[in-house]
Amino acid sequence: MLRSSPRPVLDRRFALGHGLGNDYLIFQATGERDGWRATPEAVARVCDRRRGVGADGVVAVASSPPRGVRLRMFNPDGTEFERSGNGLRIVAAHLAGRGTVPVATWIEAEVGGSLVTLRAEAGEGGVWDVQVGLGRARLGAAAVGLQSRSTGDSGGGVSLPFAGPGDVELDVTPVSVGNPHLVVFGQPVTDRRLAELGPGLTGHPLLAAGANVQLAEMATGGVRALAWERGAGPTSASGTSACAVAAACVARRLLPPGEVRVEMPGGTLLVAVDAELDIGLRGPAQMIATGELDASFAARLARDVSQ
Repeated sequence: MLRSSPRPVLDRRFALGHGLGNDYLIFQATGERDGWRATPEAVARVCDRRRGVGADGVVAVASSPPRGVRLRMFNPDGTEFERSGNGLRIVAAHLAGRGTVPVATWIEAEVGGSLVTLRAEAGEGGVWDVQVGLGRARLGAAAVGLQSRSTGDSGGGVSLPFAGPGDVELDVTPVSVGNPHLVVFGQPVTDRRLAELGPGLTGHPLLAAGANVQLAEMATGGVRALAWERGAGPTSASGTSACAVAAACVARRLLPPGEVRVEMPGGTLLVAVDAELDIGLRGPAQMIATGELDASFAARLARDVSQ
């Protein structure tokens, strides 16, 4: 997780979008008096699906063209994190749909202290076809701040002890695509096994700052994966998880470099991985709604949570 700088004050107006069922609220940073500060408690309350608007996270747009696109991202538990592939695609669709950035044109965005590239092209039925350039993946324990021993696998795999059902040694591939991931091979890719492994692995004591976790197995035409994300739990789809899985498959020579189809419960994402592990993500994003937090709700956020 990021060690956060002061939390931004956000406008009450929002846009909601999803990428394969993984939904994010987009707020513009503001200096207005009736805004609300994105403290951990306030973000968690806004993301609550019963007592707030409800979402898998919040994206704060700190600035936009012509000053450049700067983003900050928050999990539904209020923690700040480095980047979300689906969140980035939703933001690209939102900005292109509003005319803030040109359609079908690559733009740069700063998120988590690094630059990514985005391109949104309008599709049928309001579904945007969005590409994200995430840069080069890094593999191995050091890439994700993991203290563990190597398996000797040239693909960067490690053997990781897990104190859970059966006290197993897991075959994992640590991958950073701007945020940390543990791709687990050799385990059943089932919701039950994900629930057994996910909570303990995301905060494994050998990790410096946690990691997102994927169970992965080869499938016809690509790879199948389930994801458990830090601060969120199981998600229907995860863009950076798909990228981590694809990079691990190429690094371990399970698949050749090229376009990798990653099947997740919410649908399929396409990940381009070259021989140097440069990563590109492609998939659909759809805007759902725009709205505004009620003034009394925003005032309560300001009153009830620590500033």
